[in-house]
Amino acid sequence: MRCAEPAPARGWLALLCASRLLQAMIVTAYSGVLPFMMADWHMTAAQAGSIQSAWHVGYMSSLFTVGLLADRFGPHRVFFIGSAISAVAAAAFAVFAHDHLSAMLLYGLAGLCAGASYTPGLQLLARNTEPAVRGRAMGLFLGAASLGYAMSLGVVAAFSHLQHWRLGLWVAAGCTFAGALLTGPALRRMRPPAPSAGAGTPHEGTWHALRETVRDRPAMAGNWAYAFHCWELMALWAWLPAYLVASAGGAVLWQGAGIALAALAHLASVFGSIAGGAASDRFGRARIMMAATLASLCMSFTFGWMWTWPLWLLAAMAAIYNLLAIADSSVYSTALADVVAPHRLGVAYSVRSVMGFGAGALSPWVFGLALDWGQSRFGFGSTYGWVAAWSSVGLGALLGPWMIVRFAKLRKAHAQPG
Repeated sequence: MRCAEPAPARGWLALLCASRLLQAMIVTAYSGVLPFMMADWHMTAAQAGSIQSAWHVGYMSSLFTVGLLADRFGPHRVFFIGSAISAVAAAAFAVFAHDHLSAMLLYGLAGLCAGASYTPGLQLLARNTEPAVRGRAMGLFLGAASLGYAMSLGVVAAFSHLQHWRLGLWVAAGCTFAGALLTGPALRRMRPPAPSAGAGTPHEGTWHALRETVRDRPAMAGNWAYAFHCWELMALWAWLPAYLVASAGGAVLWQGAGIALAALAHLASVFGSIAGGAASDRFGRARIMMAATLASLCMSFTFGWMWTWPLWLLAAMAAIYNLLAIADSSVYSTALADVVAPHRLGVAYSVRSVMGFGAGALSPWVFGLALDWGQSRFGFGSTYGWVAAWSSVGLGALLGPWMIVRFAKLRKAHAQPG
Protein backbone atom coordinates (compact mmCIF):
# COMPACT_ATOMS: atom_id res chain seq x y z
CA MET A 1 0.00 0.00 0.00
CA ARG A 2 1.15 3.54 -0.75
CA CYS A 3 0.49 4.69 2.85
CA ALA A 4 2.92 2.08 4.20
CA GLU A 5 5.82 3.30 2.09
CA PRO A 6 8.65 5.13 3.84
CA ALA A 7 9.05 8.83 3.20
CA PRO A 8 12.05 9.87 1.08
CA ALA A 9 15.11 10.88 3.10
CA ARG A 10 15.95 14.51 3.62
CA GLY A 11 17.96 16.11 0.83
CA TRP A 12 16.68 13.96 -2.03
CA LEU A 13 15.08 16.87 -3.88
CA ALA A 14 18.13 19.13 -3.46
CA LEU A 15 20.43 16.44 -4.86
CA LEU A 16 18.06 15.69 -7.73
CA CYS A 17 17.87 19.38 -8.64
CA ALA A 18 21.66 19.77 -8.37
CA SER A 19 22.14 16.83 -10.73
CA ARG A 20 19.65 18.33 -13.18
CA LEU A 21 21.35 21.74 -12.97
CA LEU A 22 24.78 20.36 -13.89
CA GLN A 23 23.52 18.05 -16.62
CA ALA A 24 21.54 20.91 -18.17
CA MET A 25 24.63 23.03 -18.83
CA ILE A 26 25.34 21.35 -22.16
CA VAL A 27 21.85 22.29 -23.40
CA THR A 28 22.56 26.00 -23.89
CA ALA A 29 26.31 25.78 -24.38
CA TYR A 30 25.84 25.79 -28.15
CA SER A 31 23.54 28.82 -28.02
CA GLY A 32 26.32 30.71 -26.27
CA VAL A 33 28.94 29.88 -28.91
CA LEU A 34 26.56 30.11 -31.87
CA PRO A 35 27.62 33.61 -33.03
CA PHE A 36 31.32 32.68 -32.78
CA MET A 37 30.81 29.37 -34.59
CA MET A 38 28.94 31.20 -37.35
CA ALA A 39 31.88 33.55 -37.81
CA ASP A 40 34.64 30.90 -37.57
CA TRP A 41 32.90 28.28 -39.71
CA HIS A 42 31.17 30.72 -42.14
CA MET A 43 27.70 29.31 -41.50
CA THR A 44 24.39 30.82 -42.57
CA ALA A 45 21.69 31.42 -39.99
CA ALA A 46 19.77 28.42 -41.31
CA GLN A 47 22.84 26.19 -40.89
CA ALA A 48 23.39 27.50 -37.38
CA GLY A 49 19.75 26.86 -36.52
CA SER A 50 19.97 23.33 -37.93
CA ILE A 51 22.59 22.40 -35.32
CA GLN A 52 20.21 23.39 -32.53
CA SER A 53 17.42 21.56 -34.32
CA ALA A 54 19.59 18.42 -34.44
CA TRP A 55 19.85 18.60 -30.65
CA HIS A 56 16.08 18.76 -30.32
CA VAL A 57 15.54 15.87 -32.75
CA GLY A 58 17.95 13.77 -30.71
CA TYR A 59 16.47 14.94 -27.42
CA MET A 60 12.94 14.20 -28.61
CA SER A 61 13.98 10.66 -29.56
CA SER A 62 15.77 10.26 -26.25
CA LEU A 63 12.79 11.38 -24.19
CA PHE A 64 10.49 9.00 -26.03
CA THR A 65 12.86 6.08 -25.54
CA VAL A 66 13.74 6.65 -21.90
CA GLY A 67 10.07 7.13 -21.03
CA LEU A 68 9.30 3.65 -22.37
CA LEU A 69 12.38 2.18 -20.73
CA ALA A 70 11.53 3.82 -17.41
CA ASP A 71 8.06 2.24 -17.42
CA ARG A 72 9.64 -1.15 -18.15
CA PHE A 73 12.81 -1.09 -16.04
CA GLY A 74 12.04 1.68 -13.57
CA PRO A 75 13.04 5.37 -13.61
CA HIS A 76 15.74 4.79 -10.96
CA ARG A 77 17.84 2.55 -13.20
CA VAL A 78 17.29 4.58 -16.38
CA PHE A 79 18.10 7.86 -14.62
CA PHE A 80 21.40 6.48 -13.29
CA ILE A 81 22.72 4.70 -16.39
CA GLY A 82 21.43 7.25 -18.88
CA SER A 83 23.07 10.16 -17.06
CA ALA A 84 26.48 8.49 -17.40
CA ILE A 85 26.00 7.92 -21.14
CA SER A 86 24.87 11.53 -21.58
CA ALA A 87 28.08 12.82 -20.01
CA VAL A 88 30.20 10.89 -22.52
CA ALA A 89 28.19 12.23 -25.48
CA ALA A 90 28.48 15.82 -24.22
CA ALA A 91 32.25 15.45 -24.03
CA ALA A 92 32.37 14.10 -27.59
CA PHE A 93 30.59 17.20 -28.91
CA ALA A 94 32.83 19.59 -26.97
CA VAL A 95 36.04 17.92 -28.15
CA PHE A 96 35.40 16.74 -31.71
CA ALA A 97 32.96 19.19 -33.37
CA HIS A 98 34.90 21.19 -35.97
CA ASP A 99 32.44 22.26 -38.71
CA HIS A 100 28.74 22.47 -39.48
CA LEU A 101 28.25 18.79 -40.30
CA SER A 102 30.28 17.38 -37.41
CA ALA A 103 28.63 19.79 -34.96
CA MET A 104 25.16 18.86 -36.19
CA LEU A 105 25.86 15.13 -35.86
CA LEU A 106 27.62 15.30 -32.49
CA TYR A 107 25.20 17.77 -30.93
CA GLY A 108 22.34 15.61 -32.17
CA LEU A 109 24.04 12.63 -30.50
CA ALA A 110 24.40 14.60 -27.27
CA GLY A 111 20.69 15.40 -27.41
CA LEU A 112 19.91 11.74 -28.10
CA CYS A 113 21.65 10.77 -24.86
CA ALA A 114 20.41 13.63 -22.68
CA GLY A 115 16.83 12.63 -21.93
CA ALA A 116 17.68 10.39 -18.99
CA SER A 117 17.99 13.37 -16.65
CA TYR A 118 14.56 14.71 -17.58
CA THR A 119 11.71 12.23 -18.16
CA PRO A 120 12.79 9.72 -15.49
CA GLY A 121 13.42 12.67 -13.20
CA LEU A 122 9.81 13.79 -13.62
CA GLN A 123 8.63 10.27 -12.78
CA LEU A 124 10.82 10.21 -9.68
CA LEU A 125 9.35 13.54 -8.61
CA ALA A 126 5.81 12.25 -9.11
CA ARG A 127 6.60 9.19 -6.97
CA ASN A 128 8.28 11.09 -4.14
CA THR A 129 5.87 14.04 -3.80
CA GLU A 130 2.21 14.38 -2.93
CA PRO A 131 -0.19 16.08 -5.39
CA ALA A 132 -0.70 19.12 -3.14
CA VAL A 133 2.97 20.13 -3.42
CA ARG A 134 3.88 18.47 -6.72
CA GLY A 135 3.71 21.69 -8.74
CA ARG A 136 6.26 23.39 -6.51
CA ALA A 137 8.60 20.38 -6.70
CA MET A 138 8.32 20.28 -10.50
CA GLY A 139 9.01 24.01 -10.55
CA LEU A 140 12.17 23.55 -8.49
CA PHE A 141 13.34 20.75 -10.79
CA LEU A 142 12.84 22.80 -13.95
CA GLY A 143 14.14 25.91 -12.23
CA ALA A 144 17.36 24.04 -11.51
CA ALA A 145 17.67 23.34 -15.24
CA SER A 146 17.14 27.04 -16.00
CA LEU A 147 19.91 27.90 -13.56
CA GLY A 148 22.14 25.43 -15.40
CA TYR A 149 21.30 27.13 -18.69
CA ALA A 150 22.26 30.49 -17.21
CA MET A 151 25.50 29.18 -15.73
CA SER A 152 26.42 27.63 -19.07
CA LEU A 153 25.94 30.91 -20.92
CA GLY A 154 27.90 32.71 -18.20
CA VAL A 155 30.82 30.31 -18.65
CA VAL A 156 30.73 30.71 -22.42
CA ALA A 157 30.62 34.51 -22.09
CA ALA A 158 33.66 34.52 -19.82
CA PHE A 159 35.77 32.25 -22.00
CA SER A 160 34.74 33.91 -25.26
CA HIS A 161 36.23 37.12 -23.90
CA LEU A 162 39.23 35.75 -22.00
CA GLN A 163 40.22 32.62 -23.96
CA HIS A 164 38.39 30.74 -26.72
CA TRP A 165 34.77 29.73 -27.05
CA ARG A 166 35.63 26.00 -27.20
CA LEU A 167 36.96 26.06 -23.65
CA GLY A 168 33.47 26.99 -22.50
CA LEU A 169 32.13 23.85 -24.19
CA TRP A 170 34.71 21.75 -22.35
CA VAL A 171 33.67 23.20 -19.00
CA ALA A 172 29.98 22.60 -19.74
CA ALA A 173 30.73 18.99 -20.70
CA GLY A 174 32.71 18.52 -17.47
CA CYS A 175 29.71 19.70 -15.49
CA THR A 176 27.57 16.97 -17.04
CA PHE A 177 29.99 14.43 -15.57
CA ALA A 178 29.61 16.02 -12.14
CA GLY A 179 25.83 15.92 -12.52
CA ALA A 180 25.94 12.24 -13.43
CA LEU A 181 27.96 11.52 -10.27
CA LEU A 182 25.24 13.12 -8.13
CA THR A 183 22.55 10.74 -9.38
CA GLY A 184 23.77 7.98 -7.04
CA PRO A 185 23.31 9.80 -3.71
CA ALA A 186 20.07 11.36 -4.95
CA LEU A 187 18.54 7.97 -5.75
CA ARG A 188 19.61 6.46 -2.43
CA ARG A 189 17.52 9.08 -0.59
CA MET A 190 14.33 8.45 -2.57
CA ARG A 191 11.57 5.93 -2.12
CA PRO A 192 12.46 2.55 -3.61
CA PRO A 193 10.99 1.57 -6.97
CA ALA A 194 7.23 1.20 -6.87
CA PRO A 195 5.84 -2.32 -6.47
CA SER A 196 3.61 -3.70 -9.19
CA ALA A 197 0.05 -2.43 -8.97
CA GLY A 198 -1.36 -5.82 -9.91
CA ALA A 199 -0.71 -9.02 -11.73
CA GLY A 200 -1.67 -7.62 -15.14
CA THR A 201 0.05 -4.27 -14.89
CA PRO A 202 3.65 -5.26 -15.74
CA HIS A 203 2.38 -7.16 -18.81
CA GLU A 204 0.21 -4.35 -20.13
CA GLY A 205 2.62 -3.80 -22.99
CA THR A 206 4.08 -0.71 -24.58
CA TRP A 207 1.68 -0.60 -27.52
CA HIS A 208 -1.34 -0.91 -25.27
CA ALA A 209 -0.05 1.90 -23.07
CA LEU A 210 0.59 4.04 -26.15
CA ARG A 211 -2.93 3.43 -27.44
CA GLU A 212 -4.41 4.29 -24.07
CA THR A 213 -2.40 7.50 -23.92
CA VAL A 214 -3.37 8.60 -27.44
CA ARG A 215 -7.03 7.92 -26.58
CA ASP A 216 -6.74 9.88 -23.33
CA ARG A 217 -8.36 13.13 -24.48
CA PRO A 218 -7.38 15.35 -21.50
CA ALA A 219 -3.79 14.13 -21.65
CA MET A 220 -3.52 14.69 -25.40
CA ALA A 221 -5.02 18.17 -25.17
CA GLY A 222 -2.38 19.03 -22.58
CA ASN A 223 0.29 17.49 -24.80
CA TRP A 224 -0.77 19.62 -27.78
CA ALA A 225 -0.65 22.73 -25.62
CA TYR A 226 2.85 21.69 -24.54
CA ALA A 227 3.91 21.26 -28.18
CA PHE A 228 2.97 24.85 -29.04
CA HIS A 229 4.71 25.99 -25.85
CA CYS A 230 7.90 24.18 -26.90
CA TRP A 231 7.85 25.79 -30.36
CA GLU A 232 8.14 29.16 -28.68
CA LEU A 233 10.50 28.24 -25.85
CA MET A 234 13.10 26.31 -27.89
CA ALA A 235 13.43 29.06 -30.49
CA LEU A 236 13.86 31.62 -27.71
CA TRP A 237 16.59 29.63 -26.00
CA ALA A 238 18.42 28.91 -29.26
CA TRP A 239 18.50 32.45 -30.64
CA LEU A 240 18.40 34.84 -27.67
CA PRO A 241 22.20 34.97 -27.18
CA ALA A 242 22.79 35.63 -30.90
CA TYR A 243 20.09 38.31 -30.87
CA LEU A 244 21.68 40.14 -27.95
CA VAL A 245 25.16 39.78 -29.46
CA ALA A 246 23.94 41.21 -32.78
CA SER A 247 22.24 44.08 -30.98
CA ALA A 248 25.40 44.77 -28.97
CA GLY A 249 27.52 45.42 -32.06
CA GLY A 250 30.77 44.03 -33.38
CA ALA A 251 33.19 44.65 -30.50
CA VAL A 252 34.35 41.44 -28.80
CA LEU A 253 33.78 42.93 -25.34
CA TRP A 254 30.18 43.79 -26.17
CA GLN A 255 29.62 40.40 -27.75
CA GLY A 256 30.66 38.76 -24.48
CA ALA A 257 28.36 41.14 -22.65
CA GLY A 258 25.48 40.13 -24.91
CA ILE A 259 25.92 36.45 -24.00
CA ALA A 260 26.28 37.31 -20.32
CA LEU A 261 23.01 39.24 -20.47
CA ALA A 262 21.35 36.21 -22.06
CA ALA A 263 22.59 34.22 -19.07
CA LEU A 264 20.98 36.75 -16.73
CA ALA A 265 17.74 36.37 -18.69
CA HIS A 266 17.86 32.64 -17.97
CA LEU A 267 18.16 33.43 -14.26
CA ALA A 268 14.69 34.95 -14.52
CA SER A 269 13.55 31.56 -15.79
CA VAL A 270 14.49 30.03 -12.43
CA PHE A 271 11.97 32.25 -10.69
CA GLY A 272 9.43 31.67 -13.45
CA SER A 273 9.57 27.87 -13.13
CA ILE A 274 9.24 27.88 -9.35
CA ALA A 275 6.56 30.58 -9.24
CA GLY A 276 4.53 29.00 -12.03
CA GLY A 277 4.57 25.56 -10.43
CA ALA A 278 3.66 26.87 -6.98
CA ALA A 279 0.91 29.11 -8.40
CA SER A 280 -0.62 26.13 -10.21
CA ASP A 281 -0.92 24.29 -6.89
CA ARG A 282 -2.97 27.19 -5.58
CA PHE A 283 -4.88 28.59 -8.55
CA GLY A 284 -5.17 25.60 -10.88
CA ARG A 285 -3.06 24.21 -13.71
CA ALA A 286 -5.03 25.52 -16.70
CA ARG A 287 -5.37 29.05 -15.33
CA ILE A 288 -1.61 29.49 -14.91
CA MET A 289 -0.90 27.86 -18.27
CA MET A 290 -3.23 30.30 -20.00
CA ALA A 291 -1.89 33.41 -18.27
CA ALA A 292 1.74 32.55 -19.07
CA THR A 293 0.98 31.55 -22.67
CA LEU A 294 -0.88 34.73 -23.56
CA ALA A 295 1.79 36.93 -22.01
CA SER A 296 4.68 35.15 -23.75
CA LEU A 297 2.86 35.27 -27.10
CA CYS A 298 2.65 39.04 -26.78
CA MET A 299 6.41 39.12 -26.23
CA SER A 300 7.07 36.92 -29.28
CA PHE A 301 5.30 39.35 -31.60
CA THR A 302 6.95 42.46 -30.14
CA PHE A 303 10.48 41.30 -29.28
CA GLY A 304 11.89 41.75 -32.80
CA TRP A 305 10.84 45.40 -32.82
CA MET A 306 13.14 46.01 -29.83
CA TRP A 307 16.26 45.39 -31.93
CA THR A 308 17.44 49.03 -31.75
CA TRP A 309 16.76 49.51 -28.03
CA PRO A 310 19.66 50.12 -25.63
CA LEU A 311 21.28 46.81 -24.72
CA TRP A 312 20.46 47.06 -21.02
CA LEU A 313 16.78 47.64 -21.77
CA LEU A 314 16.67 44.88 -24.39
CA ALA A 315 18.24 42.50 -21.85
CA ALA A 316 15.63 43.44 -19.27
CA MET A 317 12.86 42.64 -21.74
CA ALA A 318 14.63 39.36 -22.59
CA ALA A 319 14.52 38.44 -18.89
CA ILE A 320 10.79 39.14 -18.80
CA TYR A 321 10.30 37.11 -21.98
CA ASN A 322 12.24 34.18 -20.50
CA LEU A 323 10.25 34.34 -17.28
CA LEU A 324 6.92 34.29 -19.08
CA ALA A 325 7.91 31.58 -21.56
CA ILE A 326 9.13 29.17 -18.87
CA ALA A 327 6.51 29.90 -16.19
CA ASP A 328 4.14 27.19 -17.41
CA SER A 329 6.72 24.50 -18.29
CA SER A 330 6.52 22.78 -14.93
CA VAL A 331 2.73 23.14 -14.99
CA TYR A 332 2.43 21.01 -18.15
CA SER A 333 4.50 18.28 -16.48
CA THR A 334 2.43 18.42 -13.31
CA ALA A 335 -0.88 18.50 -15.18
CA LEU A 336 0.03 15.34 -17.08
CA ALA A 337 0.94 13.56 -13.84
CA ASP A 338 -2.43 14.64 -12.44
CA VAL A 339 -4.51 13.04 -15.20
CA VAL A 340 -2.51 9.94 -16.19
CA ALA A 341 -2.31 6.68 -14.25
CA PRO A 342 1.14 6.16 -12.67
CA HIS A 343 1.80 2.84 -14.43
CA ARG A 344 1.79 4.55 -17.87
CA LEU A 345 3.13 7.95 -16.90
CA GLY A 346 6.46 7.24 -18.60
CA VAL A 347 4.69 6.46 -21.88
CA ALA A 348 2.58 9.59 -21.51
CA TYR A 349 5.71 11.69 -21.02
CA SER A 350 7.25 9.97 -24.05
CA VAL A 351 4.31 10.93 -26.26
CA ARG A 352 4.42 14.46 -24.93
CA SER A 353 8.15 14.65 -25.60
CA VAL A 354 7.80 13.63 -29.24
CA MET A 355 5.15 16.28 -29.74
CA GLY A 356 6.88 19.02 -27.77
CA PHE A 357 10.44 18.56 -28.87
CA GLY A 358 9.37 17.75 -32.41
CA ALA A 359 7.93 21.27 -32.52
CA GLY A 360 11.01 22.55 -30.70
CA ALA A 361 13.28 20.91 -33.26
CA LEU A 362 11.64 22.79 -36.12
CA SER A 363 11.32 26.24 -34.61
CA PRO A 364 15.05 27.21 -34.38
CA TRP A 365 15.51 26.20 -38.01
CA VAL A 366 12.38 28.09 -39.12
CA PHE A 367 13.64 31.07 -37.13
CA GLY A 368 16.93 30.92 -39.05
CA LEU A 369 15.12 30.68 -42.39
CA ALA A 370 12.97 33.69 -41.50
CA LEU A 371 16.05 35.63 -40.40
CA ASP A 372 17.96 34.82 -43.62
CA TRP A 373 14.91 35.86 -45.65
CA GLY A 374 14.40 39.10 -43.72
CA GLN A 375 18.04 40.11 -43.89
CA SER A 376 18.33 39.34 -47.61
CA ARG A 377 15.17 41.33 -48.33
CA PHE A 378 15.60 44.29 -45.99
CA GLY A 379 19.37 44.35 -45.35
CA PHE A 380 21.61 42.78 -42.72
CA GLY A 381 21.27 45.63 -40.24
CA SER A 382 17.53 46.04 -40.65
CA THR A 383 15.10 45.57 -37.79
CA TYR A 384 12.67 43.79 -40.11
CA GLY A 385 14.83 40.68 -40.40
CA TRP A 386 14.60 40.09 -36.65
CA VAL A 387 10.91 41.04 -36.66
CA ALA A 388 10.24 38.30 -39.22
CA ALA A 389 12.26 35.79 -37.22
CA TRP A 390 10.61 36.47 -33.85
CA SER A 391 7.17 36.63 -35.47
CA SER A 392 7.70 33.06 -36.70
CA VAL A 393 7.99 32.10 -33.03
CA GLY A 394 4.63 33.64 -32.15
CA LEU A 395 2.85 32.30 -35.23
CA GLY A 396 3.90 28.75 -34.46
CA ALA A 397 2.49 28.97 -30.92
CA LEU A 398 -0.84 30.66 -31.68
CA LEU A 399 -2.96 27.55 -31.14
CA GLY A 400 -1.63 27.02 -27.62
CA PRO A 401 -4.39 28.96 -25.80
CA TRP A 402 -7.12 27.00 -27.62
CA MET A 403 -5.60 23.68 -26.54
CA ILE A 404 -5.34 24.89 -22.94
CA VAL A 405 -9.07 25.70 -22.95
CA ARG A 406 -9.76 22.25 -24.39
CA PHE A 407 -7.60 20.60 -21.72
CA ALA A 408 -9.45 22.40 -18.92
CA LYS A 409 -12.88 21.41 -20.28
CA LEU A 410 -11.94 17.77 -20.84
CA ARG A 411 -10.30 17.43 -17.46
CA LYS A 412 -13.36 18.87 -15.74
CA ALA A 413 -15.69 16.57 -17.70
CA HIS A 414 -13.64 13.47 -16.87
CA ALA A 415 -13.47 14.44 -13.19
CA GLN A 416 -17.25 14.58 -12.86
CA PRO A 417 -18.90 11.33 -11.69
CA GLY A 418 -21.00 9.39 -14.13
